[in-house]
Amino acid sequence: MSELKLHILGCYSATPRAFTNPTAQVLEIKGHLFLIDCGEGTQVQLRKQKIKFSRIKHIFISHLHGDHFFGLPGLLSTFRLLGRDAPMHVYGPKGIKEAVVTMLRVGHAWTNYPLIFHELTAMESEIIFEDEKVEVHTIPLTHRVYTNGFLFKEKEGDRKLDINAVLNYNIDKCYYQNIKKGKDVVLENGEIIPNNLLTNDPLPPKSYAFCSDTSYNETIIPIIENANALYHESTFLEPHEKLAKQTGHSTALQAASIASKAKVKNLILGHYSTRYNNIQVFKEEAEQLFKHVELAEDGKAFTF
Repeated sequence: MSELKLHILGCYSATPRAFTNPTAQVLEIKGHLFLIDCGEGTQVQLRKQKIKFSRIKHIFISHLHGDHFFGLPGLLSTFRLLGRDAPMHVYGPKGIKEAVVTMLRVGHAWTNYPLIFHELTAMESEIIFEDEKVEVHTIPLTHRVYTNGFLFKEKEGDRKLDINAVLNYNIDKCYYQNIKKGKDVVLENGEIIPNNLLTNDPLPPKSYAFCSDTSYNETIIPIIENANALYHESTFLEPHEKLAKQTGHSTALQAASIASKAKVKNLILGHYSTRYNNIQVFKEEAEQLFKHVELAEDGKAFTF
């Protein structure tokens, strides 16, 4: 069965603390391990969650605030120390290459593996990664600096072979792959067997939307509509809504409003301000508008 698994490495805003970490996540989807943002302490959190460094080949950075990318130079340097030779692709705002390359050069820690930067400048959603199983779209967000969220989408898989129907028509195995690709079958007597008599629909493709950091922004709704899970920042609670607007952030209630209007299946809150002692209040606020609410916590994993 197809499933998405999300590992929360860090989910708090601003400065790291002894028991909380800034933003970083790993998404498992169709054989990929995608690293999303890379705040300080990311590689330590990867170790704690026993995630294999070598399986990470694509890193997506939302914006160039330190709590979202200051862990990146150290992680890339560690890959070198581990003897990595596989290419690493980094997707992020224009300027990320200069920032990272400068630190690596000054520290004489330049990589001995291909390091490929994909710098983003578009103000509209675009596809930035695609293979035969997955595609990744940007989600333009509204923050104090140029920022993107990311939508990770499975592609529709092969149709499911109805083995009883295939055997009933005595179809040779050599045709099975074409049948799963949606093709009809022509029997030796010239009879055409429609594909829908030989297969069942594939499982619906799944998707995950990552949105941090951003002010309340309804323009993202068509991009993330019907996602299986939405991670949406909730730095503040409604009593601090004016502060959220001033700093380019959202409240838990605003995140729930986006989730409701986009008809997503699950909402995960995160990027909590450390001014609040109890994150349970974020869930309570969001549930006023949207019922399927989860709280991100460092070290927690979600499966969809």
